[in-house]
Amino acid sequence: MPATDTLLHSLISATVYAVLGIVIFVITVVLIDRFSPGEMWKEIVHDNNTALAILMAGFAIGISIIIAAAVH
Repeated sequence: MPATDTLLHSLISATVYAVLGIVIFVITVVLIDRFSPGEMWKEIVHDNNTALAILMAGFAIGISIIIAAAVH
């Protein structure tokens, strides 16, 4: 198998897994926003809720690590 085929296959696989990971991440953030009381974006941006912003950042990092491990 030529090196270009292997490289192309690797690039396609990486792109598919990256898109899949991003889609799963967006779905989980939307679900958390739907099931949490209040409007998350309004609380973070307009009301300057730092605690909620830190909580969502931790959630984002945690979900990203889980998705990366599952895809890997």
